[in-house]
Amino acid sequence: MKWGLNLSFAVKRWLEPEVLAAMIRRDFGVEHIQFSWDIIDPWYPAEQRGILSELWRKAFEAEGVKIDCTFGGNASYAMPHLLSPLKEQREAGLIFFKRACDLTLELGADVMGTPLGGLSCRDARDKERRELLYQEALEGMRELASYGREKGLKEIHIEPTPVFGEIPYNIEESRRLMEDLKGADIPVKLLLDWGHALYEPLLKEEADIERWFKELAPFVGSIHLQQTDGKWDRHWDFTHTGGIVTPELMKRATSEAGLDEIYQYLEVVTIYEDDDDHVYEGMKKTCDYLHRTID
Repeated sequence: MKWGLNLSFAVKRWLEPEVLAAMIRRDFGVEHIQFSWDIIDPWYPAEQRGILSELWRKAFEAEGVKIDCTFGGNASYAMPHLLSPLKEQREAGLIFFKRACDLTLELGADVMGTPLGGLSCRDARDKERRELLYQEALEGMRELASYGREKGLKEIHIEPTPVFGEIPYNIEESRRLMEDLKGADIPVKLLLDWGHALYEPLLKEEADIERWFKELAPFVGSIHLQQTDGKWDRHWDFTHTGGIVTPELMKRATSEAGLDEIYQYLEVVTIYEDDDDHVYEGMKKTCDYLHRTID
């Protein structure tokens, strides 16, 4: 089982490239990361974004840390993007994703990941509107894949979320999305999340990570790892009590689905009010725990 870090834990805290790079490599012992768009906004003007990307890329290179891929953070997740009820906002969402592709390549990575976006509550419950917007999102993703191929992107990873008002949210929708995007100009794969697949209030009996991994294994490009209790999408570190994600389950679910070579990025999301030292301690203990139990 291979794992790395998503940089969500660092947002609004560790914003100097050389400080965070050293922390990840020297303190946490991690060599692979998934860069967050919360650290560099794809919407930034190209000149400033390029300068910032170079600063971050060089800082991680200097510490021997590889930026494997990028992923949309909290700011991006708040937006409806390709599933908005408003045509102009869907168009803006596609432009945003193209700029995220540019950011990814500027950072030296060649894979980007994101949820598709979010439906309005009315559209989510209207079968015809839901299908119409899904078909439009497919066209948007095909256009993004074509843009990515021209620029040098290798893959796009779409994350299923634990929300009925988003697509995909369950195994059936995830499989259908992958089938519908076969033949895109670059591979489009899934980014599965432990906490999303274990969210029992929405998924009921389908809240089973081993089932998600086994049924969707051919489509999986990356995974988000977190501690959770199955009652909410917690994104806890592994110092929390009451979690249901154990080393035994991590190793068994990953191995039995044939996903041992797929990187799982620890995605810890803390409340902004939390103390910096407390967040650091939780991350340090969590990384030590993962090195000890699953390396």
